[in-house]
Amino acid sequence: MTLKIGILRTGDPPADMVGFATYPEMVSASLSSSYSYKTFDVVAGELPRTGEGVDGYVITGSPAGVYDGERWIESFKEWLRTSDRNRPIVGICFGHQVMAEAFGGEVRKSEKGWGGGLQTYEATELQPWMDGDPRYVLPAAHQDQVIRVPETAQVIAGSPFCPVAALVYRDRKAVTFQAHPEFPRDYTEALVRRRLRLGTLTPEQGARALSSLEGPDDRGRVLGWIRRFLESA
Repeated sequence: MTLKIGILRTGDPPADMVGFATYPEMVSASLSSSYSYKTFDVVAGELPRTGEGVDGYVITGSPAGVYDGERWIESFKEWLRTSDRNRPIVGICFGHQVMAEAFGGEVRKSEKGWGGGLQTYEATELQPWMDGDPRYVLPAAHQDQVIRVPETAQVIAGSPFCPVAALVYRDRKAVTFQAHPEFPRDYTEALVRRRLRLGTLTPEQGARALSSLEGPDDRGRVLGWIRRFLESA
């Protein structure tokens, strides 16, 4: 199916991590070569208008916190609240969090610290676009977490570290994931090593995160879920 996907760019990889694709490039490279893509620079105030001809949206990750109060974040939350409820939206990491905040939830820095490397999640409410295995493993890179779920949303996956790992919305066509199915493994590894250098991960935490990357993941499966979700519109 040929879809036009709007990628809502909400940030960039850290400036000291050179040689990696941008977040929109990671999304388009991993999601489907049969789709066409248009990137909207949300940080610069570029938001889709009615009549863009976009079939669905993907919100990228970001180094920003959804509670930072920056003008572009508040404008983006308002755009989300007024967007077409029948046009599918997929939120990833920051996208997961900003959707929750826009619709009445709450996000905070977790006292558990950073989640890094591969993380294992359990789907508690399988959706029609998911397959039958409730367990999935994805790269993660976050400290912020959704701590209050919007009344219009339902938790469909979690883990002991991140209880609200995926949400679906009952009043609109939207699904969000805290983890990163679009991240290449080398980028996830580079993020872990960067946080080790900066001291935001202890040597023990960093060693566990790097060791996790030696195992298999479910990026391909979850990207398939997202494709089926977008194509079910």
